Amino acid sequence: EVQLVESGGGMVQPGGSLRLSCATSGFTFSNYDMGWVRQAPGKRPERVSWMYSDSTMPYYASSVKGRFTISRDNAKGILYLQMNNLKPEDTALYHCARGDGPDTESWGQGTQVTVSS
Repeated sequence: EVQLVESGGGMVQPGGSLRLSCATSGFTFSNYDMGWVRQAPGKRPERVSWMYSDSTMPYYASSVKGRFTISRDNAKGILYLQMNNLKPEDTALYHCARGDGPDTESWGQGTQVTVSS
């Protein structure tokens, strides 16, 4: 059974930092492109960051570029998202995502990030 389990979310003040983790099991993590997708209430999902299976060419949405850093540990099967200088507009449910093919992804249940003073 494929499992994507996110952790590390929480409530933080503007300017703060959080590190999200996604622990995976049930598949060969190193074979898959992985990333993070977030969804705020009433908004469409947004791909925040993505990384190829070999850790090359990370992608960042323009809204997070320079503040977020994606990384992966292929030996442990864990995906990370370091989020710095968080803003209220970063508030969302953050999902770990596995690339399954063109326009196809599998998501975890998500971890809530709330940025508020």
